[in-house]
Amino acid sequence: MTQFSLVIGIYLSALGVGAWLSKFVTSNIARIFIEVELVVALLGGTAAPVLFLAFARVGAFSLLLYSLVFAIGVFVGLEIPLLMRLLENRLSFKDIVARVLAFDYIGSLAASILFPIILVPRLGLIRTSLLFGLLNAVVGLWSTWLLNPLIKRGLTGLRIRAIVLIVLLCVGFWKANALTSLSEEGLYADDVVYATSTPYQRIVVTKGKSGFQLFLNGNLQFASADEYRYHEALVHPAMLVHANPRRVLVLGGGDGLAMREILRRPDVEAVTLVDLDPGMTELSTRFPPLADLNAHSFADPRVTVVNRDAMTWIQEVTDRFDVVIVDFPDPNSFALGKLYTTRFYGLLRARLAPGAMVAVQCTSPLFARTSYWCIIRTLEAAGFVVRPYQTAVPSFGVWGFALASLGPFEVPPAVPPGLRFLNDDALHAMFRFSEDMGPVEVEINRLDNQALVRYYEQEWKRWD
Repeated sequence: MTQFSLVIGIYLSALGVGAWLSKFVTSNIARIFIEVELVVALLGGTAAPVLFLAFARVGAFSLLLYSLVFAIGVFVGLEIPLLMRLLENRLSFKDIVARVLAFDYIGSLAASILFPIILVPRLGLIRTSLLFGLLNAVVGLWSTWLLNPLIKRGLTGLRIRAIVLIVLLCVGFWKANALTSLSEEGLYADDVVYATSTPYQRIVVTKGKSGFQLFLNGNLQFASADEYRYHEALVHPAMLVHANPRRVLVLGGGDGLAMREILRRPDVEAVTLVDLDPGMTELSTRFPPLADLNAHSFADPRVTVVNRDAMTWIQEVTDRFDVVIVDFPDPNSFALGKLYTTRFYGLLRARLAPGAMVAVQCTSPLFARTSYWCIIRTLEAAGFVVRPYQTAVPSFGVWGFALASLGPFEVPPAVPPGLRFLNDDALHAMFRFSEDMGPVEVEINRLDNQALVRYYEQEWKRWD
């Protein structure tokens, strides 16, 4: 959130700097306008590839990011004043301002819609960046004919530079997958064995000596070597408290690993899994080792998969569930933070059968203590009786959960045999907290404040 605000602020201020610098352009305006267009094409088109490649290799990445944003902003800020001056002999001043600014704002609106909704989901960030650069370069080349009478010299050189730039950007567009793979080599300790971009996220699987790991947008979701500790802790306490968990709902958990634990129970009659991204719920078919790890849970006839936004779906469905397992990614954005609000938990309450149990993954109470207790208190504010608990997962460190219901309940006294991690002693130890993980004062996370996202960003950036 802080970085987003800084990028927007730096870019807008750079536009102003560019507009101010335009006053020093007193001759060869048409030529300079085309030169600026080509520079914008180069900087804008290569911004994403450069930042991807630099992320894991450059210590002062933030400085590079902000410098690049500022440079692009300055040259974009030069464009409009130069264009208006080129038109001053053809249109009245009021028509120049009205038409140029109208087209600029309409173009900004179109780009802001196309970029996140159509282009990035379908092309990926690197290809989208190169495409915008390519469009600028084509405009620059086209302008050498439109403005031909106003260019006094060097027209051939301008066209050659524009054509070379177009060719380079086209090659980059063609080789975008190779650029992405090259950039990811520095991000992950192990070899990348599977990678794909969906309309919602970047899915990467790496493999090393200890097994494979799943990353979403660069964030580790599980390691095959120790994921059983996390998923047994997430699922079994809620399943043990409920006397007869026939209908189970899983929110998130598109890897199928939580379902594996749920389906151990023969009394489970139906499991509904709601995950936004089909790319995740279909990953087992595209990466067979995951299907082996989740015990082919998606093939179980008791399972129904729904690829919908959980907040929208939960408002529309009328079914009620005995156990709900909430396994969303950590709240590192407003889109995810809404799934940890009193609003969402209020909607969830309406989907609970009498005596239902809810288990929620709640990030780390050690590394993100305030975030963890914010989730706990938000659940309580939504009307739940909550028992916080935690356990150690080597790939993550200490990880936190919440066991919740609409009425009082007791921690189950015993664990059935056959689990790899949980036994009676481990189960009861999970509900005890050391002093450095105990409760702290927090705000309740609501849709209109998203306090949790702020807490999460502040706490986890200390460990980046």
